Formats: sequence, C-alpha cells, structure tokens
Amino acid sequence: MALIINGEHIDDEIIEAEFRHIKGHYERTLQVACCERDPEFRGIAKDNLTSRALLGQESRKRYPEVSDADVTARLTKLIDEAGGETQFYMNIGMPMKDETVVRENVAGGVRLDKMLQEIYAPEPEPTEAELRACYEANLKHYMTEEEIKASHITKSLQGATSRKEIYQTMRDVRSQLLAGADFAKLAEEHRNAEQQQIDLGWFKRGEFMEEFETIAFSMGEGEISPVFTTQLGFHVCTVTGRRPSVALPFEDVKSEVRNRFIEEYRDKKFNAFLEELKATAKVEDTDPEGHNCGH
Repeated sequence: MALIINGEHIDDEIIEAEFRHIKGHYERTLQVACCERDPEFRGIAKDNLTSRALLGQESRKRYPEVSDADVTARLTKLIDEAGGETQFYMNIGMPMKDETVVRENVAGGVRLDKMLQEIYAPEPEPTEAELRACYEANLKHYMTEEEIKASHITKSLQGATSRKEIYQTMRDVRSQLLAGADFAKLAEEHRNAEQQQIDLGWFKRGEFMEEFETIAFSMGEGEISPVFTTQLGFHVCTVTGRRPSVALPFEDVKSEVRNRFIEEYRDKKFNAFLEELKATAKVEDTDPEGHNCGH
C-alpha cells in the first residue's frame, strides 16, 4: 500500500490507473520516450490523488449529508450532458448500471460544489481598470485570426499519362510566373474545368487542406510558391493579400475578460485552500520511488 492520506488508504490499482492516464497524456502531447520520466509522472499521479482525497475528506466534514433532490438534479444534468443514460454509463466506464454507486459518487460532487461555492464567496465585482489590466495581460487570447487571400493553378492527375509530365508542366508554369508572366492569365490557360476556382478569396487556418495552408501561410505577398502536391494534384499558388492577427477591441470581449478574471480569482482561492489542506494533512507514502520500468 503506497499512499495513506489522513488514514485513508489509496489502492495501488488507483495509483497505477492515474499514473497511466498521466503518462498517456504526455506521450500523446509531447511524444515522451519510454519511461525516463516515469518517477515524475508517478509523483504527479500521487499529488493528484492526494488533492482529490483531501478535498473529498474536507467536503464530507463540512457537508456530511446532502439531499436526494440535489443528487438527483446533478445526476440528471450529467446524463443530459452525456447525451443519455447509456452514453453516460459508457463514459464513466460502468458497463452495468449501478445507481447506488453512481449516486454516492455524484453526492461527492454535490458536496465539493457546495464547499467551493463557500470558498469562492463573495466573488469580486471587478472594476473597469481591473478588467482592462486583465485584458492587456491576456491579449493573446483576444486576437483575430490571421487571414490570407490566395490564387492557385492546379493540375489534377485525372487523364494524365504520367505524374512526371504534369509535374514538368507545372514547373514550366512556375518558371514563366517567376519571369513575370501574368498569374490570372496563365491560370485561365491551364484551368482544368470551368468551375475550378483560381481566386480562393480570404481564408483562415483550418479552412483548407493542411498541405496547401502550410505552403500558403509561409509565403509573403506576391511570392510564387514551389510546385507542391495535395490529394487534388499539383499546385502553384501566390498570396495576393494578407490580414495580420490584431487585437479585438476591449468592449467587444469585455464579458469574456470578466469570465477570465473570475476564473483566475477562483484558481487562486482554490490553490491557496488546497495548500492549506496539504499543510495540515498526514500523508504517508510507503513507496516514494514508485515501480521501476520493466521491458
């Protein structure tokens, strides 16, 4: 038994499950190699479980009883958010419906909510100056997306005798463009079909094929791209306009800034409260190093 928090034993399987969850997250986001950071991840897992246990213990102490109506209301909300009872039970990893166990867990959530409301109260009403300071400090969250306007010449592989032939045609087109030929005129000459767009208009990242956007967004205005391929065939493109990312006016995002201000306030109060609980807790870790990595 590796972890005991104020006398509450945390099962090894729970520690192992939390460790695997954290390691999996880091592997997906950072491509962490093998197990060199396992002791760190195991430490994070134990810290998470300690925090949850302390919050659970304190909320049970403050709210030993919660009403059936509160539990039912929260459970109904969770089921609705999941899109129905079947999906809800699948999401929590419970193949067979066991309402008693679920209601017990949901009651824990009700207690925690009540305790947090108590900790956060009274929530501040930020002044205009405080909101503007929050806006300035978090400006990167209130920016428009960069946009570009582009035109392209495309040759699909349909009906072509070889890829090499199409590629060579597109290289010739690019050479003419680099020598000063008119893009729109050349595009008309090489258009595959009447409905094929030459001028793509304005667009943001995520609105076109990734391969196309990677090239287009890396280019300067008026630049001619190399010949490149997508699933549609071979392309040469040019950027005809660029709208940089700019800050949205404060008044347009004032309500979002207020929400962020309140969230930051709650985070500070929550972290301070959790540190108080940890400072007075008796935490016994009988296996501080965790398990070694096996192959």
